[in-house]
Amino acid sequence: MALPRTYEDQNCSIARALEVVGDRWTLLVIRSAFEGVRRFDDFQEALGVARNVLTDRLSRLCQEGLLRRVRYQERPERFEYRLTRKGVELWPAMMTLLLWGDRHYAPDGPPALVLHRGCGGALTPRMTCGSCGEPLGPGDVEARPGPGAVRSA
Repeated sequence: MALPRTYEDQNCSIARALEVVGDRWTLLVIRSAFEGVRRFDDFQEALGVARNVLTDRLSRLCQEGLLRRVRYQERPERFEYRLTRKGVELWPAMMTLLLWGDRHYAPDGPPALVLHRGCGGALTPRMTCGSCGEPLGPGDVEARPGPGAVRSA
């Protein structure tokens, strides 16, 4: 029987952060939220994750204050999930992980290119535009298919 993965006994900020975002699917839920996904069914479709797992991850992310639930329909009651300021603060870490994955695990090239909306330059590891040098945040960029994108038939 596998032991539960917890880091509660470690006095380490990385371990504490992993308690929140280290579960399978969690960072992909956050990635989808950065991509503009808001509704449960849209998360489920975008990720292909089991509904019970998605329910758990969304609930946990709301409890931790990374997402907030916003009602968009009363009957039946339905909610959207939106990034909070705390959730948006994960953007540099997410982009660093993406760029690292592109360097080490994308043999056909990056599946997605993160480009500056202002001039089309690529995001650098310093969170700046590779063309104009401007500092970039989540509202300054757009993702486009890269050379490693899977083409749909």
